[in-house]
Amino acid sequence: MYILLMGPPGAGKGTQAARLIGEYGIPHISTGDMFRAAVKEGTLLGLEAKRYMDAGQLVPDSVTIGIVKERLAKADCKSGFILDGFPRTLEQATALDSTLQELGIRLDRVINITAPSGELVRRMTGRRVCRKCGATYHVVFNPPAKDGQCDKCAGEVYQRDDDREETVAKRLNVYQVQTQPLIDYYRNQGLYTEIDGLQPIEKVFEDITGSLRGGRA
Repeated sequence: MYILLMGPPGAGKGTQAARLIGEYGIPHISTGDMFRAAVKEGTLLGLEAKRYMDAGQLVPDSVTIGIVKERLAKADCKSGFILDGFPRTLEQATALDSTLQELGIRLDRVINITAPSGELVRRMTGRRVCRKCGATYHVVFNPPAKDGQCDKCAGEVYQRDDDREETVAKRLNVYQVQTQPLIDYYRNQGLYTEIDGLQPIEKVFEDITGSLRGGRA
């Protein structure tokens, strides 16, 4: 099963990716994971990506696409994968199509987990993180037993700058602008399925697996 998983920050994509891994026994491949693995393995493309990252620059598409190709060519991807965080632009999407064609692979489904911006802001701005051990909490869904203190290590629980409302709103706006062309691209290919991320976790998962079985257009 070859799946491209999309969704804005806060939509529950990570939760569903973990469930899909358990259901299908295929690797979850994110852009960040690919970069870290390529750098660790010391591949030529990994070292080139590291050079850009160390300089605080965006990694060019040519390098990113090369790293994606290296990763998807590995043995554990032969029976499927969940691709997450790539592509982000139309240029990357067409390059991915070419790469998959070279590997003899065709995407089975592009899944986009959606939720209204207001709900995404509420979910993300409520997130809190332990400054000491990195444990995550939410002021509504999963608060620490004692306000401001981590249950695991008693460290300070705080709100990261990335989770403040103004920053979250900007991130979501950038995501929407980038994503709409990709939605149109994959919809025109007959691969696109949109899933309501406001539903209970189990229902979201049922809808995703139903679409993968061909139960939804």
